[in-house]
Amino acid sequence: MIVMPDAATILWRRVDGPGHESARILRQGDGWMLEGSAVFAHEGQPCRLDYRIACDAEWKTRSATVRGWVGGDEIGVAIEADGGRWRLNGEECPQVEGCTDVDLNFSPSTNLLPIRRLSLAVGEQAEVRAAWLRFPGFTLEPLPQVYHRLSEETYRYESGGGAFVREVTVNAAGFVTRYPDFFAPEASG
Repeated sequence: MIVMPDAATILWRRVDGPGHESARILRQGDGWMLEGSAVFAHEGQPCRLDYRIACDAEWKTRSATVRGWVGGDEIGVAIEADGGRWRLNGEECPQVEGCTDVDLNFSPSTNLLPIRRLSLAVGEQAEVRAAWLRFPGFTLEPLPQVYHRLSEETYRYESGGGAFVREVTVNAAGFVTRYPDFFAPEASG
């Protein structure tokens, strides 16, 4: 079993357009906090999205917030997860009931959540169902995902029933360090 660090940081550069994102993970109380900031362009408009995701000791999402702007539009999203029940800005989201992880559509950081929670051995794979926060609509949808650990650092990730497939590389913290066509790391610590 790999022992992952209690704190780590990373800086990504977007490959699919202008932008950067920085994130960190740290132990907080009886759980974990994943937080970061993404600055990028969407349809010619500048965007800044700051997020915080609180997880329990087993890496199950408890809550998430996303704040910032997309062009001139203010963004304020609050997600609560409790025993498989989800709320988005106070409203029940029965379509994602039973999901364990939140997945931010605009960020590679949330791949870390199931990677750490599942702790797969090389050769193992697992199916998960994430509560996917879509960008730019900021709605929650169920997203079936499969993680197949190919080596110590490499996973085959697929979502949407195989509609999206990438081999991603991760560091010791579980952050994606190679996400073909989308993100490349510039620094980590």
